[in-house]
Amino acid sequence: MVKMTAEMKEAFSKVKLFPVATASKAGVPNVAPIAFVVMVSDDTLWLADNFMNKTLANLKENPKIAVYAWEPESKKCLQLKGKVEIKTSGPDYEKMRKMVHDKKPELPAKSLIVMHIEEIFDCAPGPNAGKKIL
Repeated sequence: MVKMTAEMKEAFSKVKLFPVATASKAGVPNVAPIAFVVMVSDDTLWLADNFMNKTLANLKENPKIAVYAWEPESKKCLQLKGKVEIKTSGPDYEKMRKMVHDKKPELPAKSLIVMHIEEIFDCAPGPNAGKKIL
């Protein structure tokens, strides 16, 4: 796993909606906008599954994920790639459910997707676009 730098974490913390990419075992891609994405440590993200259908099905077949974070004010753009665990019970799951319900009690918070960051890429326009940072 790799760890986000302070500068990356600052930009990430300002993002409101994250395009999240997955693929089925056969390689069929899917991208979904996810609002409940929380950085719980330098190398781990939590994603709340409120309305995941294809995303969750893909992650069960193929636990690889990419999260895109664009922060327009600083023009920082990151693509984080990694593997996930899916949790539907336990202390982390309950903590995520509480976080979701504190903001929007009507949401189901069906499962917790724990993403372990393995790679980070620059995706801002320019000569470093697509280059691996970590």
